Amino acid sequence: MKNEQEKNAGRITDPVTGPAVLSAPILSTFFNNPTDTQEWTELEGKVGKKADVAMVILAGGSGERFGRPGGKQLLKIFGKPVLSWAIEAFDAVEQVGHIVLVIPEDHFDEYIQEAVEPYGFVTPITYAKAGMIRQVSSMNGINAVPTEFKFIGIHDGARPLITPEVITHAINVLKGSVDSDGVIVGHPAIDTMKVIDGDTVVGTPDRSMFWIAQTPQIFHATICRSAHAAAIGEGYIGTDDSSLIERIGGKVLLVNSPRDNIKVTVPEDLGPVTAALERRLCDR
Repeated sequence: MKNEQEKNAGRITDPVTGPAVLSAPILSTFFNNPTDTQEWTELEGKVGKKADVAMVILAGGSGERFGRPGGKQLLKIFGKPVLSWAIEAFDAVEQVGHIVLVIPEDHFDEYIQEAVEPYGFVTPITYAKAGMIRQVSSMNGINAVPTEFKFIGIHDGARPLITPEVITHAINVLKGSVDSDGVIVGHPAIDTMKVIDGDTVVGTPDRSMFWIAQTPQIFHATICRSAHAAAIGEGYIGTDDSSLIERIGGKVLLVNSPRDNIKVTVPEDLGPVTAALERRLCDR
């Protein structure tokens, strides 16, 4: 009788916690076919007549931690760059009327030719130069957003698993809350949290108070611009865009998003991202 490990080999279960998502068969298949040309059903691009949200997609990372010079956003998963999967999701949301891609200045042509031009996106796309740090890249993208848009969202280009449904829900929550300045997506922390001093544990906080922040993060355009200007003027470097709004007194809501909205940061992330994307595509 086969043991449990043999029976489960290659089986795709939960996209994050399931043991099979990092199994040798899946990773082997991915790395042996990094430019797989399997055709999948594309999401339908659309722009509504009253589209009032502009999305800034950050793709300025150097790829040092991932080990891919020029950025992991051009790495292909099922024949399409990581960045293109993210763009496709926003292109399919009718409330999004403009996309600003923030990309490395020395890779402009490469990103446009590989991640944008082959896919016929409907939403207008313009470009901004990436900065030395994420906050500067974000500000450069925000400054490139046309002034007529009432809301500005920021998304990591290395999160290819974001869905139009999550994006739409986040936008609607913000628009439906008259006293809120922004909305971010995320999920409750499931691990036990520890407070340390050096390498010594000094406390175990109640994890029900902690959520894992993801992107997109969407804000009223006015406070988004003000928060970034204040941070730069005062030399403050935040951990994300929401932290800049929070520090000037803005109210930010957090809405639930699937845990598989993973950011591709290191090679180990490819296993769960590929498994989750494959399952999603097979369901289309």
